[in-house]
Amino acid sequence: MVYNELRKDYLLNRWVVIATERSRRPTDFAKQKTKSEQNSGCPLCVGKEHMTPPAVMLYLKQNGEVKTDRDHNGTRSHNWLVRVIPNLYPAFTPPKDIVDQTQIIKNESYGYAVGHHEVLVESPNHDEDPADAELPQLTLLINAYVDRLRELSAKPYVKYVSIFRNYGKEAGASLSHAHSQMIATPTVPRIPAEEMAASKKFYDQHEKCVFCDIIEKETKGPRRVLDNQHFVVFTPYASVHPLEFWILPKKHASTMLGLSKTEMEAFAETLKTSLKALKTLVNDPPYNYCFHLSINRDAERYYHWHLEVYPRLSIWAGFEKNTGMYINTIKPETSAEELRKTLQA
Repeated sequence: MVYNELRKDYLLNRWVVIATERSRRPTDFAKQKTKSEQNSGCPLCVGKEHMTPPAVMLYLKQNGEVKTDRDHNGTRSHNWLVRVIPNLYPAFTPPKDIVDQTQIIKNESYGYAVGHHEVLVESPNHDEDPADAELPQLTLLINAYVDRLRELSAKPYVKYVSIFRNYGKEAGASLSHAHSQMIATPTVPRIPAEEMAASKKFYDQHEKCVFCDIIEKETKGPRRVLDNQHFVVFTPYASVHPLEFWILPKKHASTMLGLSKTEMEAFAETLKTSLKALKTLVNDPPYNYCFHLSINRDAERYYHWHLEVYPRLSIWAGFEKNTGMYINTIKPETSAEELRKTLQA
């Protein structure tokens, strides 16, 4: 008799059932492509900048070079490569009259939703997602993440910056134009806080970073998808999602703020290659990707930033919502094998 496996996350108190008896092939999740949306009314396209708030940061084309600027005096620039704007319907808003941190988080159960919520318009081209973007354009996006992270994390009321991308309606994207989001919050959310606490505990016990340890083991194991001089891609041991994969830098750092130009280019290429393999393997599925990082200087020794990619190939139902335990019908080892084959094809 073949038993299903119960696996625990590297750090979190989170369990996943690897349902080998209900096992499926990754290609079973491939869906028929739907007709792309018309972009004539897209507020993120070139020429529609008046439909959004003024940009807080722009990368502009100017005399063959890229210049950093912002919209001034109510005007809107049109010759942009990357455009960062406040979200029209923000979850968190900058403080106005609230200047005292104790007013922002009054106690453990109540506080004001003070922070920032920004949209990064990744390209002037409506459909240019990272799997198909030109590497220079994708590198600009990575650079924009870093620039905005540096700006937002320096604010005294910001304790965490969430950087994420929703691709496809099923993943929560309300607009189809290529875009990411950043939300700066006045407290560290539960999942990154638990990761940091577990990372610190491991560091205190072993005097090394748990993610560096994970990289060493996964690079040599069956869940490795690819690795290069700067980054490694693998399917995590207790993957919650079918075909979930993570991208980790080989150099220890708690945020992306120290990335060199070469490392940004390498990250852009790694991200593009990985997402292209996913797109090819299961016919352009919806997904979320999320950066995990720490802006707390105390965490520099023990925390390791990384990107987690969650393909939206299954639906969480009553069991998952009731228990916080998940069922994955594709073994992470199978996911890695299929992604590797796709990369080599």
